[in-house]
Amino acid sequence: MKLIECPRDAMQGLDHFVPTELKIQYLNTLLQVGFDTLDFGSFVSPKAIPQLRDTAEVMAGLNLSKTKTKLLVIVANLRGAQEAALYPQIQYIGFPLSISETFQQRNTNKTIAQAFVEVAEIQKLCIGVGKELVVYLSMGFGNPYGDPYSPDLVSKFTEQLIQLGITIIAPSDTVGSSVPETIETLFRQLINAFPNVEFGAHLHARPGEAHAKISAVARAGVQRIDGALRGFGGCPMAADDLTGNLPTEEIIQTLANEGVALPINQAALQKALMLSAGVF
Repeated sequence: MKLIECPRDAMQGLDHFVPTELKIQYLNTLLQVGFDTLDFGSFVSPKAIPQLRDTAEVMAGLNLSKTKTKLLVIVANLRGAQEAALYPQIQYIGFPLSISETFQQRNTNKTIAQAFVEVAEIQKLCIGVGKELVVYLSMGFGNPYGDPYSPDLVSKFTEQLIQLGITIIAPSDTVGSSVPETIETLFRQLINAFPNVEFGAHLHARPGEAHAKISAVARAGVQRIDGALRGFGGCPMAADDLTGNLPTEEIIQTLANEGVALPINQAALQKALMLSAGVF
């Protein structure tokens, strides 16, 4: 199981701007914890996500000499991917592709058809510069807009992405609507149908829900899971302020109880937990 820490997702909706130096201090601590990947920033319009307008400056301050953790950034279009491609330190570029037509329009100002064209262009770019594209299937467990949804529709999207050569796909519970049964059912269907894809789980949860969702992910055989320390963040589109990311510390404990050991530096983890209070 790969554990992906997502301070980018945790920070992006904050009302206050986290100073660049504080971001760097926090991220450098996270780089020592032992996460597989750090989703640390994004190359999107500063007007859309002002909190992350300093991603390039932050990256310049990261100490990557003594960490095995890889870097991931989120983009919303080809222009953002082209900017990310300039940095050899970044291994993964993430793009949000929505199962919901309404959310795709709201999130990236594109139709699903237009977004697929953009994904194809970004994938071609990634291949050319030696990076991997991670596609997040937002609204991957249903949507509040009445748009069509079914596990078979998620499979259809997955098949189209495979045809583009994409091998890392993460269904995302954008508004926290999933339950353990739907999580396990969807991932078992996907993993059985597409064994060569690395499926990830990007889930949101209310307090008290995380343990059961994480257990469902483990039972289904998912290969990567996203979290954020203390469960901070979550999609600004979620109507419930209590719906945040899966708490990373709870992911670590739950997986340990399930017999999945992760290479975690506990001292660095505790330091990061303390620093998170100042960041958030």
